[in-house]
Amino acid sequence: MMGFTAGTLLLFGATGDLAKRMLLPSLCALDADDLLGDDLRIIGTARSEMDDHGFRQLAREALEQYLPANRRGSMAHFLNRLTYQSLDATRQEGYDELARKVGKDHGGLAIFLSTAPSLFEPTIKGLQQAGLTDGDVRIGLEKPLGTDLASSQEINDAVASAFDESRIFRIDHYLGKETVQNLLALRFANLLFEPVWNAQYIDHVQITVAETVGLESRVAYYDDSGALRDMVQNHMLQLLALVAMEPPTSFDATAVRDEKVKVLRALREVAGGETVTGQYRSGAISGEAVAGYAEELGEESSTETFVAIKAHVDNWRWKGVPFYMRTGKRLPERVTEIVVQFRCIPHSIFEGRGATTKPNRLVIGIQPQENIQLSMMAKMPGLDREGIRLRSVPLDIAMPDAFSGTVRRIAYERLLLDLIEGDQTLFVRRDEVEAQWEWVDAIRALWQKNDLTPQGYSAGSWGPSSAIALAERDGVSWHE
Repeated sequence: MMGFTAGTLLLFGATGDLAKRMLLPSLCALDADDLLGDDLRIIGTARSEMDDHGFRQLAREALEQYLPANRRGSMAHFLNRLTYQSLDATRQEGYDELARKVGKDHGGLAIFLSTAPSLFEPTIKGLQQAGLTDGDVRIGLEKPLGTDLASSQEINDAVASAFDESRIFRIDHYLGKETVQNLLALRFANLLFEPVWNAQYIDHVQITVAETVGLESRVAYYDDSGALRDMVQNHMLQLLALVAMEPPTSFDATAVRDEKVKVLRALREVAGGETVTGQYRSGAISGEAVAGYAEELGEESSTETFVAIKAHVDNWRWKGVPFYMRTGKRLPERVTEIVVQFRCIPHSIFEGRGATTKPNRLVIGIQPQENIQLSMMAKMPGLDREGIRLRSVPLDIAMPDAFSGTVRRIAYERLLLDLIEGDQTLFVRRDEVEAQWEWVDAIRALWQKNDLTPQGYSAGSWGPSSAIALAERDGVSWHE
């Protein structure tokens, strides 16, 4: 049940980095493709003092910088949708002015909250007292939603005091990426994979989210957060849940999210020796020297910029199959991928002819390139007088090639459109968030108990050597 389509979109944090890089370009691209209702109004709000004209000028500059010219359509048409209201989130009178700007005839209101977590509670309270939470109103929440289970529950309680769960849209932008959604199509629209998608045929799964960048503009946030909370708690656990979930009864919000949360609750508590943490030192990325984390930060820190985990899903389908996850900053390349490593064939008929076989491997590339690659064994051409020669051959599905003529969209385009139209399928439910935090909090408690501090690794490497050992002691090599 999707409910109403919003006639007004209210963007909090409308002058911030996310709005300029992602939200405004996504909305403009949707407008260019005639996917927004003709009467949809977009109201930006933030602390900055400016008028409608000033906000439109800010939006124009952001679009010229971040959105390709061929996706802008009639930029004037989009800019005319925009108005602005400055707001001090801690003062009630600001919300009363905002409510007047929105008006009672808003035609259904969708609110997108991209503010500091410390402002969530006063913002919800202000919206509630100004009457901006009643009736046809839904709210989208940008991460981070807390720093642990307790703070996450506090935020969720505050939001729940004004909105029921059916009107709360928690955003994980990875779920807006085409290849992530394609994982569901790959599994549940093809008879080929689902019968072998289990412990009998799959040896292990790898999930890698590697970044080449360092702190950039996120200094204060990242040092308080670290890789485990910034990447594993949300993006990586969502990817794991999509790989491991049982077939949902249908492709709707309740059915899909019911199956994801079952996986998250089945995660075994991580044991000592099943995690590695690291922090980058100075090194080189693409031949250029880069400073270490402490130098960028300006002081020593115990925050991890790299984490590798060996996880287990304790259920019938995945018993005994390890899920290796790693993420880090200042790694050699920017890549997000899922590797499903199948087991060896039970018996090779080719051994007597000198041929060796390799197990099949499915690689799902999410960024920078969206592609799916399946490695298959094939016979090399020849007369075979010296023996049969076999080689692993990749079958590639490059998404841009397979679907030429279709537009490559920003992940936020899908998520903003779903927020406006009321489809929760690609948003994260409260019980998912809390199951994720519960698992991650146990890892942090383990680190604290064992006095585990990050090991140094050179920028431009694949993390501490113990991360390689984490997999290799099981006879597994990271896919690189």
